[in-house]
Amino acid sequence: MTVALRPATEADLMAVGALHQRSRVAAYGAFLPAAALAEPTPEAMGRYWVERWQWERDDHRMTVAERDGRRVGFSYLGPDDEGDPATGLLNAIHLEPDERGRGTGRALMVDALGAMRARGWDRAVLWVLERNTAARRFYERGGWTATGARRDDRIGPAIVCQLRYAREV
Repeated sequence: MTVALRPATEADLMAVGALHQRSRVAAYGAFLPAAALAEPTPEAMGRYWVERWQWERDDHRMTVAERDGRRVGFSYLGPDDEGDPATGLLNAIHLEPDERGRGTGRALMVDALGAMRARGWDRAVLWVLERNTAARRFYERGGWTATGARRDDRIGPAIVCQLRYAREV
């Protein structure tokens, strides 16, 4: 069965948080220590999304991907984190680990780019972990290119480097 996309509702957020945590563990486990991925718990990640949604729902958009009635992925986008009014930020695409390679990430990316275009943004940006080579290949196949911008962030006790990517919408 094909994947269906729909706008997220408040009722999705706890499940999205659990999905987000499973996705992080699967995607980052090859290069981050277990301690960095032990927290937050799936429930804590759900509470994070509930809180974040309260503050950002007016200018951000979450889309949920479903297959056979099961949530299998989500995307989250909003205004540029550097304040460029012509640019949208793709904050996240996360998938259930068994959903990789089935076209769901691509469907979420195409949908997010269309939503950005509909909002009048000409350019899209995102941040991706430098060591997440699978995600970097995914975005590069989707027409994204590294801008050269880098920043350090934390995942648990681990310091990680993020790279900024951009593309026209």
